[in-house]
Amino acid sequence: MKIYLDACCWSRPFDDQAQHRVRLEAEAVLSIIAHGRAGDFTLAASEAIEFELSRMPDSDKLNKVRSLYSAVNVRLPYTEKTGKRALFFQRQGIKLLDSLHLALAEEYRQDALLTTDDNFLARDRRKEQKTDQ
Repeated sequence: MKIYLDACCWSRPFDDQAQHRVRLEAEAVLSIIAHGRAGDFTLAASEAIEFELSRMPDSDKLNKVRSLYSAVNVRLPYTEKTGKRALFFQRQGIKLLDSLHLALAEEYRQDALLTTDDNFLARDRRKEQKTDQ
């Protein structure tokens, strides 16, 4: 299975675990990463993720995230096709970095694009509701 985890997923294990949901998501992310390290899954990376991670203000958290991020098995390169598809998603109301994650996951036929970003999920749900009507 090929899995693309966005930057929110990579940092989730180091977020405040006081909320039950955050703890569950952190456990799920750590389990997926463990399967990636074991070779059960292929974990994909991209410049978009690395850019997002580089903007983290907490250097201690960033170092922890980078340690986890070393589990990545494959790097998805940005192409002209990626840019065009990301632009299409942006026109649908998806933010720049999320559109890049989505375009990369689609272009490289990832089996799953995982996120813990409520805003990204909400935009996707709104888009689905519009197409269902």
